[in-house]
Amino acid sequence: MTLHLGKATPLPQSPEEAVLDYVPNPRPGRNYLVRFVAPEFTSLCPVTAQPDFAHLVIDYVPGETIVESKSLKLFLGSFRNHAAFHEDCTVGIGARLVAEMSPVWLRIGGYWYPRGGIPIDVFWQTGAPPAEVWVPEQGVPSYRGRG
Repeated sequence: MTLHLGKATPLPQSPEEAVLDYVPNPRPGRNYLVRFVAPEFTSLCPVTAQPDFAHLVIDYVPGETIVESKSLKLFLGSFRNHAAFHEDCTVGIGARLVAEMSPVWLRIGGYWYPRGGIPIDVFWQTGAPPAEVWVPEQGVPSYRGRG
């Protein structure tokens, strides 16, 4: 039973308040890749409280459960007023999914837009992906500005 699917659900006020829903893997015993892309992720700078923007790519090979996409969207949206450094947001999202969902493998790429003229990209994964799983490139180019 999911808390969010098919129901009007307000945006959680913080990542800690957000509840992620997980449902049974519809293809247990098979290794396959699931990709979520959040091209308009936002959080706040913990020093200046100015908004930070990122393009997130989350790839995972499910174990016994998969994350329900509406709950993931609400969880990611809850960072809108959350103050944290890029590294904390990116790795924290991946670590929470791993802790709660126990995937076979997970990686997250956080492609952050420049802050102070320097783009910061953050990558984290749980280890090597299963050998038989096709893991495409994340396809997000490094920030080039106007050039």
